[in-house]
Amino acid sequence: MMSNSKRTLNTFCNVALIEGISMVVLVVFSVLKRTTDYEWAVLGVKYIGWAHGLLFIAYVYLLWMCADRYKWKFSRVGIFFIASLIPFAPFFVERQLRHEK
Repeated sequence: MMSNSKRTLNTFCNVALIEGISMVVLVVFSVLKRTTDYEWAVLGVKYIGWAHGLLFIAYVYLLWMCADRYKWKFSRVGIFFIASLIPFAPFFVERQLRHEK
């Protein structure tokens, strides 16, 4: 059973992974929307974009929670925040945090 002290970190790892996947899927749908006539690509951008937005909010909230709970340095928090804006970078955040557990 996981202790309460690591629960926030584990949740952040999971959200980082899912947020990274959602960003990659959103980029794929965005490219399809602009390069094809597929109507489902437009819907994909709409709904995946909505889900990605919620996941981004969760990522930033959990980043703030982890920074407070685990007393992370400002530079680490800044790097993890910037990673949330770059496709594939959340995968590196998730991997680094999994190795620290």
